[in-house]
Amino acid sequence: MKRILVPSDFSPQADNALKVAAQMAKKHDSEIFLLHSMEMPLHLANSGSTGSLPEALYFIKLAEKHFEETLKKPFLQDVPVYQTIGHGEIYDDISEAVRTNDIELIIMGSHGASGFKEMFIGSNTEKVVRTSKIPVLVIKNEHPSFDVDNFVFATDFSSECKKSFEEAQKFAKTVGAKINLLYVNTPAGFKTSSEAQKMMQDFVKGSNVENYSLNVYNDNSVEKGILNFAKETNAQLVGMSTHGRKGLSHFFNGSISEDMVNHANMPVITFKI
Repeated sequence: MKRILVPSDFSPQADNALKVAAQMAKKHDSEIFLLHSMEMPLHLANSGSTGSLPEALYFIKLAEKHFEETLKKPFLQDVPVYQTIGHGEIYDDISEAVRTNDIELIIMGSHGASGFKEMFIGSNTEKVVRTSKIPVLVIKNEHPSFDVDNFVFATDFSSECKKSFEEAQKFAKTVGAKINLLYVNTPAGFKTSSEAQKMMQDFVKGSNVENYSLNVYNDNSVEKGILNFAKETNAQLVGMSTHGRKGLSHFFNGSISEDMVNHANMPVITFKI
């Protein structure tokens, strides 16, 4: 976790993500890449006329001013931060920054119940969470001290989730957290205790996972089960697998990832299958 990307619109929510990134950077000797997508008005982005140049320069200068103010903030003291201005869609800018800078983790800020779309226009952030090849950590609130010692990783325990589980293990080990694997037993996908235990034991067999627990939680829905289990166990972080265009594996379907981010009062991290 030596290179962390933080997309920012310089809002308080983006600052919350940046503060967490700074804490992690100090603990793990990491670098932060701070990305701001210009999102200039369409007539400037598509215009080739020199008449629009002064207005475009205004937006660039404004972004540079925000960068300058941000880099002076005390929580970034002694943290290497590289600033980048993107000129395309947010999703494209993030993908390019990840590729060119060998980014290992994306940390993004989110608003409250209205979720990602308040901060990032359209479905770009949803695309990032759903399709990113690297982990995406979503921060909703301010965390003066971002310490994770109890990490819930919810999964359907299918074989295709083993790769994302390996990434979750690496993250848990990096931050020094116990990883609590969770299967939510719902009426629609009910399993007996013996069936669930065998499924979970088969899943972790040969994985060399350390400092973990296996858990089955009964609830009416997957989302409620994850949130209630996390609350009851005083977890500081919830992790899930993402499954490209199909959303979240067989265990997660529809908009469960976005719902989790909107409803959880704790950070959520996603890992690509």
